Amino acid sequence: MSTEPIRRSLHVRLNPEEAFRLFTAGIGSWWPLDTHARAEERGSETKEVVFEEHAGGRIYEVLTDGTNCDWGRVTAWEPPGRVVYDWKPNDDDHPPTEVEVRFSPTEKGGTMVALEHRGWEALGPDLGPVAREAYDAPDGWGLVFERCFAEAAGVAG
Repeated sequence: MSTEPIRRSLHVRLNPEEAFRLFTAGIGSWWPLDTHARAEERGSETKEVVFEEHAGGRIYEVLTDGTNCDWGRVTAWEPPGRVVYDWKPNDDDHPPTEVEVRFSPTEKGGTMVALEHRGWEALGPDLGPVAREAYDAPDGWGLVFERCFAEAAGVAG
């Protein structure tokens, strides 16, 4: 199994500033919390998702019981063109992977949003390919990025 990065892209109707803001600060409005959250495993519900808007900022889920569940940490904050973050939305004993999202204006208007999820090698030869396959599946980035984010941002025709 390949440990090549997962690459997905969308042309959305929003301008780069709006798309960047929706993806980051607005993550709680489009992320599929009913299927991709940590609340259920903790016997709670998700109150909100926070994406701290600066390098070093945390990405985390706030549960109704007051618990914070880390998802990642921002490593590059370059609005409105690019954000990079370490990604580990679990408490498992392994290092994070890395996600980079770029926002580029298009000649037709709107924005090309390109997501790259990489760093599978950090998970080792057994877990890396399995984790990559899960994120590359239809209910991985296919659901989260290509369906949920795309619907919120308005896919351009």
